[in-house]
Amino acid sequence: MSDPTSLIETASLLAVDIGASTTRAILFDVVEGQYRLIAIGQSPTTAEMPIRDIGEGARQAIENLQCILGRPLLDAEQQLIIPTQPDGAGIDAVVATISTGPVVKTVVAGLLNSVSLESAQRLSETICSCIVETLSLKDHRKPEEQIDSIIRVHPDLIIIAGGTDGGASRSIKKMVEVIGLACYLMPKGKRPVVLFAGNQNLEKEVRAALEPLSSSFHVSPNIRPSLEVEDLEPARKVLARIFLEIRKRQIGGVEEVSQLSGDLIMPPAFGLGRMIHLLSQMYKPAKGILAADVGASAVTIAAGYDEKMALNVYPYLGLGENLSGMLRFTSLDDIARWIPVDISKDFILNYLFQKSLHPTSIPATKEDLMIEQSLARQALRLAFAATGKSYPTEICFPGVHLRPMRDLIFAGGSVITNAPTLGQSLLLLLDGLQPAGITTIILDRNNLLPVLGAAADFNNILPVQVIESGAFVNLAMVVSPVSTTRYGTVILRARLIYADGKVAKSEVKHGGLVILPLAAGQTAQLELHPIHQADVGFGSGRAGKINVTGGALGVVIDARGRPLELPIDAQRRRELIKKWHWIMGG
Repeated sequence: MSDPTSLIETASLLAVDIGASTTRAILFDVVEGQYRLIAIGQSPTTAEMPIRDIGEGARQAIENLQCILGRPLLDAEQQLIIPTQPDGAGIDAVVATISTGPVVKTVVAGLLNSVSLESAQRLSETICSCIVETLSLKDHRKPEEQIDSIIRVHPDLIIIAGGTDGGASRSIKKMVEVIGLACYLMPKGKRPVVLFAGNQNLEKEVRAALEPLSSSFHVSPNIRPSLEVEDLEPARKVLARIFLEIRKRQIGGVEEVSQLSGDLIMPPAFGLGRMIHLLSQMYKPAKGILAADVGASAVTIAAGYDEKMALNVYPYLGLGENLSGMLRFTSLDDIARWIPVDISKDFILNYLFQKSLHPTSIPATKEDLMIEQSLARQALRLAFAATGKSYPTEICFPGVHLRPMRDLIFAGGSVITNAPTLGQSLLLLLDGLQPAGITTIILDRNNLLPVLGAAADFNNILPVQVIESGAFVNLAMVVSPVSTTRYGTVILRARLIYADGKVAKSEVKHGGLVILPLAAGQTAQLELHPIHQADVGFGSGRAGKINVTGGALGVVIDARGRPLELPIDAQRRRELIKKWHWIMGG
């Protein structure tokens, strides 16, 4: 087999990541035969007033990167220098991701609620969208009522699914007729984009009916080719292009950034999903790989397993301007329960609305930081609960045979990566995701996964080599036993045998949180002996041995229970949370 380094072309890559609040310019280049992250420049995103042109924020981020590098990337006319010049100026290629912008208002239409309509809804969740209306066979409204409803919500996008290939056609045609009349009655300049992902035998008829009445018409392979099979992957790619088409209509400068990158521009969620899928194919972990990103615009959950990929984007859980909308799905009590000090609900509510108005602000006090981290915990819980049928492997709870949640979890988002300590980052993830079994947690401290997914179009070696460099932080190997015994009962005996023969032992009680020291990169053998039928992933009450590699926080045993239940008494709960923070390093 050829050496992968022999395939490397010494080509530098600039990735422009345009977020809801911050635009970053990220440079990757070859150092000693391997691709590495070189530097990151950043600037406030300029999508809103007074500039309303994301191209300006991109140029400012690149200028900042120039200052860090000490060499020019832009010429006198503020244009990128491509390719790299003999004196080192410029870069060879550009890719971009964009997450800023309003939520895409989406209407989904399908025949059966539990089949094609569900698939269409899952497809819509792969971009930053909000379903504002649904149509199906079970919709008993009159056609004129359906038309009025579509016009009233004024969608940006309509997704039509339904009918297996060669199957039902009459019902689809009726639905297309309703959608066509609704589009006809909208102003020409404000008509939605239409994606048809249903019975492929009807493509010509649906195109003839809707293409003249929509702002643009797209077709993807059937997302439900049979009742038993769901295939979203081809439609995801089409939807990613549609997303950017919609953004070009909504935001100034998207066309400029698209031309700058040679159309190598995509939604960050799509890049994240692609990267997780690529890693799951390369490393083939037994249970798969999960990624969780808590951003200002949305919370994104992606998973790669069994050669498949699942992707869900939840804009209503983002910690930016949509933050106040989180209260439609949770309560102030659920948010406040994670805070280790007594903060009034009015104070939390005020912070929530202030953050919605000023999404680029950062926590100014310890209380603000506690609230923001509590919001992130609750957002992760809600997002993971909402994934529903998208994931075949579920978190298992007491009384249910344990199947480890994932072999690897990648985590990103500034609220996680910018926590004051790595212990706080890990505790936030353990509280929010509550993994079961044996899991390695990796911190994407520079939020690189989405842009690496975009970079895979340019060079598929670059993403892998950057991940294997020091750009990511291995937080810890986490063991999370599941037990039904009484709180305080010993449920696990653990022995960590170091390479030099020394041994660290621990008796772990139900409800406990223990750290076994193991330096980053150091290897050891971990012996786990469950008691009282506790399950660490080998089966109820079964012991086992695994080889482990140390992370920044060593090996963490989280025996606090699955699901994690906090004490009802407020004072006892706060003292317990403070204890957990102390164990994780303050």
